[in-house]
Amino acid sequence: AIYVTAIFPYLVLTIFLIHGLSLPGATDGLAYLFTPNLSSLKNPRIWLDAATQIFFSLSLGFGGLIAFSSYNPPKNDCEKDAVTVAIVNSMTSLYASIPVFSVLGFKATTAYWDCLDRNIISIINEFDLPEESIMRQNYTAWISFLNSSHPEKIAGLKLKSCDLQEFLDQSVSGTGLAFIIFTQAIVLMPGSQAWAILFFIMLFSLGLSSMFGNIEGVFTPLLELRIISKSIPKELLSGIICLICFLVALCFTLGSGSYWIDIFDRYAGSLPLLVIAFFEVIGVAYVYKIKRFNKDVKWMTGRKPNLYWQITWRFISPLLLLIVFVAFVTLQIQKSPSYAAWNPKYVCFPMKEEKVYPPWVLAICVLLAVLPCVFVPLVALFHLIKRMRRSKDPSFVPPEVFSCQGPNS
Repeated sequence: AIYVTAIFPYLVLTIFLIHGLSLPGATDGLAYLFTPNLSSLKNPRIWLDAATQIFFSLSLGFGGLIAFSSYNPPKNDCEKDAVTVAIVNSMTSLYASIPVFSVLGFKATTAYWDCLDRNIISIINEFDLPEESIMRQNYTAWISFLNSSHPEKIAGLKLKSCDLQEFLDQSVSGTGLAFIIFTQAIVLMPGSQAWAILFFIMLFSLGLSSMFGNIEGVFTPLLELRIISKSIPKELLSGIICLICFLVALCFTLGSGSYWIDIFDRYAGSLPLLVIAFFEVIGVAYVYKIKRFNKDVKWMTGRKPNLYWQITWRFISPLLLLIVFVAFVTLQIQKSPSYAAWNPKYVCFPMKEEKVYPPWVLAICVLLAVLPCVFVPLVALFHLIKRMRRSKDPSFVPPEVFSCQGPNS
């Protein structure tokens, strides 16, 4: 199943790449993709979104990678696997962005041309000019001429401002990219029905392959920690987990579903991952101790982790995670959480209206952010109390004593 769900999206992306590059406006979309907007780097939300994207694409903090790796042989080269996964993930993201933005460039160019055509028709009708006297190519020259000769008439027409850059900016809108913006672009493509079927089968495959890892991240600990008896059939346990996920996900099918997706994405799928990953790094580097971890890796791979790994594990990774977390919390304190709403009565419709979340939704947001994180200190406290009780037991022998005894003890 993994071979099918993992390879099929690459095939579809390649087909979209070949077709997308042949569409008008593809070069504008690619130029928009590879032209950095340095001013956006000052926004902490951008960094949180970038961190969240890496967590999602690498499946970090979900437990899926740890669950999968638990089935590896003890002498597996885990360093090679980690580097391979990271490189393949980054190259895939770059490869996928090219067909996506070539199609988005086509959509933006089509919308730009439609805007120009509407303005041209209005001008031709107003000034009774011959058809095709004003073309897209000479539109700017005509506007400059008419603005200087008949400014009152031009002002009375209330022409739309046609800027390709604005249409490109509208093309990127978070979770709506796949289900709204990209699908609108597919509708404009020749043979749109076939492209739509192909695109949504690809999304379905991607969703399935992602859920394999997520379900495994829940499934494996339940069995390994003996929370659930191993006598229960694995198929039944998988079915129960999927059923619970299905019931929770029903809220996304409501009329307000897109807003709930945004809430879960922003608060349940971003901030908790940062906190969980931070405690994972701290737990390995400073609680389990980095020297012990290095010995484990050397025993597995036959070589000690180099200086790069040492510095990132001890300092860079926890520091970056902490900085992004503090920046996000600071940003939330300074500004009330808000969302972009589709409101036909809004003055600037079809642009989205910015609204503040009501108090009951804010309570849900806090719950979604806190609930996954609170188990880290709770479980730590549970084990601390358990260890203290065992240490008071006269029959308790610390693990260090066994490590000092001989093999026959």
